[in-house]
Amino acid sequence: MAADALLAGRNLWNQVAWGPWSDMAGNGVHLIVFANEKGGSGKSTTAVHTAIALAKAGRTVAALDLDTRQRTMSRYLENREATARKRGIELTQPRYVTLERLTEPGFDQEVAQLARGAEFVVIDTPGRDDPLARHAASRADTIVTPINDSFIDLDLIGQVDSETFKVKKPSFYSEIIWDARKARAKADGGTVDWVVLRNRLQHVEARNMRRVGLALAELSKRVGFRVIPGLSERVIYRELFPKGITLLDLEELGELGISHIAARQELREMVSALALPEAQPMLAL
Repeated sequence: MAADALLAGRNLWNQVAWGPWSDMAGNGVHLIVFANEKGGSGKSTTAVHTAIALAKAGRTVAALDLDTRQRTMSRYLENREATARKRGIELTQPRYVTLERLTEPGFDQEVAQLARGAEFVVIDTPGRDDPLARHAASRADTIVTPINDSFIDLDLIGQVDSETFKVKKPSFYSEIIWDARKARAKADGGTVDWVVLRNRLQHVEARNMRRVGLALAELSKRVGFRVIPGLSERVIYRELFPKGITLLDLEELGELGISHIAARQELREMVSALALPEAQPMLAL
């Protein structure tokens, strides 16, 4: 069954014409796809904070939510709009849409329209296998896969030996991303930067953390991704969602506490490590 699904995905990528995406690439639009078939990795939180960080750095950003069930990114940005209205303030906001029940060609047209005038398009995908998420990955310039710092999440991209913790082989999801990158190269010769982002890192290094790190380093050489630190497990991220605000808003809202400074710094470092085009201004956020 898994092999049939993989073959179907390969055929899909080979059959769909590049179409309007060529225009996007020609206009310098950079597509960032946050993708992980496992839920609970902090994917939507990371995607929203990245989109807001880019917008606050003066970049023109559009956001697209493909998770039509949970709509976490959309709900976050809706909450943000509501907070701005209630407080009578302006909050930096990317334009955003949620797309539902589209075919791949229709998806291409919608994203091309959303991308008009944008420098970056940030796409949040469902935490499950999804045809449009695969299709988006095949069009991406940067794919970001957040994982929790555990062997459970690592199993998504690579299997390890239970005794030695050495990588045995890449997992099914790595093959999906590999095919997405080949599809992009075949379509326009473009390259895809795959970034695995280690979320919920512990503040105190533990044996498991070291083992996961070593396994990721080994797997990255075999599969071809970069590993960067993400966001730690902090209560603040859960508290920010109902208001739709981010760590980057707290200072101007007068809500920045000493406990938030370290979290804001790790966010800055994460966005910088994504190595997005002309991202240097974000270091000054």
